Amino acid sequence: MSLNEPTYQKLIEMNLTVMADAFQQQQGDPKALQLEFDDRFSMMVDAEHNARYDRRLHRRLHEAQLRIPSACVEDVHASATRGLDKTLLRRLAGGDWITQHLGVLISGATGVGKSYLACALGHRACRLGHRVLYRRLPRMFEELALAKADGTYGRLLARLARYDVLILDDLGTGNLLDGQRHDLLELVEDRYERSSTILASQLPIARWHEWVGDPTLADAILDRIVHSAYKVTLTGPSGRKDKHQQLQA
Repeated sequence: MSLNEPTYQKLIEMNLTVMADAFQQQQGDPKALQLEFDDRFSMMVDAEHNARYDRRLHRRLHEAQLRIPSACVEDVHASATRGLDKTLLRRLAGGDWITQHLGVLISGATGVGKSYLACALGHRACRLGHRVLYRRLPRMFEELALAKADGTYGRLLARLARYDVLILDDLGTGNLLDGQRHDLLELVEDRYERSSTILASQLPIARWHEWVGDPTLADAILDRIVHSAYKVTLTGPSGRKDKHQQLQA
């Protein structure tokens, strides 16, 4: 048995499997053995740290259920003509808005990239170590209605409140029922000044009050989301139309 075998087994027992593999690889690499101890140890720690980060990120992304899982802020095109300032995009990518419990409101016509930007910010939040959940708002209303029916409504609201970032896409689709207005108020109230919410909608923000319908509830809902959020109004041609034309060509 090699003198290093007990060390390798102890690393395995402590669940430092990647570090153990890195240690074993170093033993068989003459170039690595020529390095100083501090350098070799640092390489092993880095390997373990990076592997654990990747596993946590994978779990967070799986939990987030992003509509566009491949979306990332590095691929978001920011320009004045698109309605997204590069300085603002860098600020959002930094993630301070999450720790400050601010929101992001994204509006624009169909196909301009609202869902992509929302998912890119969600992906970035996962990379920064935050818990994220994506839902289309109509789907969220369905889940809340089912929770009311089976008596788990309170538990579902409590679970949703624990996410650092909640992405609600397709706000403004269809007409709100009275119960859905109250559901939306409960969602934003639970998160107000405690966590962050991303809302994406085809409707201009100025028309959200009209969409909610009930003036009293609209005031209560919008007061909690509009005044403490970054606002992005995307413009430009439809990306879906461009993609369709490319496929036809």
